[in-house]
Amino acid sequence: SARPHLPFTWAGLKRGFVRAQPLASGALVYGLAFGLLARSAGWSSLEAVVMSATVYSSTAQVASVGGWSASASIGAAVATVLMLNARYLLFGAALHPWLGQTTHARAYSSLYFLGDGNWALSMKAHADGEQDGAFVLGSGLAMFLPWVLGTLIGAEVGNLFARPEMLGLDFLLVAFCAALAAGMVRGRSDLLPLFVAALAAVAASLMGLAGWSAVAAGVAGMLAAYLAHDPAREAKGSA
Repeated sequence: SARPHLPFTWAGLKRGFVRAQPLASGALVYGLAFGLLARSAGWSSLEAVVMSATVYSSTAQVASVGGWSASASIGAAVATVLMLNARYLLFGAALHPWLGQTTHARAYSSLYFLGDGNWALSMKAHADGEQDGAFVLGSGLAMFLPWVLGTLIGAEVGNLFARPEMLGLDFLLVAFCAALAAGMVRGRSDLLPLFVAALAAVAASLMGLAGWSAVAAGVAGMLAAYLAHDPAREAKGSA
């Protein structure tokens, strides 16, 4: 059962919000790009903003808008969103030992604003000793707000930022997550799961399953980590 005594404070929310600021500019640029794409597909600014605020997934939204532009069925668009967001099943499972100790309302509100970047940031913070569950919510809001604002700006300004990728900020999230992963490596034994996860992601992409690359990497890395750090085997060896 949930244990509401887990710290969930304004101070924790503020720490998460401040720590996630390096991700905010990247989220803003992603939002600009989606707003431009949605507007070029004939969407209104309100429709684009509502989708960003409810779906909150750049890859899934871009794929969905492209599908609707090509007259694909609504069912195909929904399936695309579910496929591209399947990685959040793993993200939520990874956060369960932490957020599972607070109330459902707090946990689910934090998960609603969860993104790739703030998930990685929160996992790193928790590994470093962060206990306040509001850190996840604060870091999520730091990315969600500029994402929605960027969508609105992109939809409103039209062609003013026709090629936002030229700013180079679309690589910020990738670089940030790579840096966090490198910082979480504690020894040579941690390199095997990273290597296996990378191979799985590349294999999924080469097979035309780019939307499942994160899921494939997570499952493969998890299995590799379990096989390399089997608690039962280690306990037997130390007995």
